[in-house]
Amino acid sequence: MKQFFRKHQNIIETIFLLLILMGGCLWKYQDYRMQQTQQDIAQKILRFHVRANSNSSADQALKLKVRDAVGSYMQNVLEGVDNVTECSRKVQEHLPQVIQTARRTIMEEGYDYTVSAQVETVGFPKKTYGDYTFPAGDYQALNVIIGSGKGHNWWCVMYPNMCFQGAVYEAADEEAGKSLKQVLSEDEYDAVLKSGRYRVRFKYLDFLNRFLEK
Repeated sequence: MKQFFRKHQNIIETIFLLLILMGGCLWKYQDYRMQQTQQDIAQKILRFHVRANSNSSADQALKLKVRDAVGSYMQNVLEGVDNVTECSRKVQEHLPQVIQTARRTIMEEGYDYTVSAQVETVGFPKKTYGDYTFPAGDYQALNVIIGSGKGHNWWCVMYPNMCFQGAVYEAADEEAGKSLKQVLSEDEYDAVLKSGRYRVRFKYLDFLNRFLEK
């Protein structure tokens, strides 16, 4: 055996280096595909994002009050919406009412914070909602900022409807999952389901698939 390795040392070292290079390329490609998948997902969903004035317990509780009020209002507005373009348009049209609803809630709770609301691009870290993990990246969102907006945020997916299934703001249920599956491709849906780990699959190359899954 030692003689065999000595005789073929150069060939073995070359193969070993090629395997290392191939592995590195595959991981790079997987990262690239994950970025592409995130961008594709981002074009098909609209998120709902509420940021508190601060991380004090009072401000965090207020954030949830505003979330409930705005969410209840938007649930009625978005009833029957069946694509992200229409959803975004309706949200844009109702931004004054969203701000009014948030301000009224803030005043009723005894605060005088300012509030803003826009449909805009927001950078999100990787986020998990029930069984679904959305990859980090830029997404369009109804972005509601209370006061200085320096506190922790709350978020969900407004389209497809993962915010208002059953009891408002409970963890994403089966119906929410069905709504998401209707909007995303099979690969995109797999990318967010449960683990949130996207695996590149190579048709007819099972050994590469096994390598990527390790």
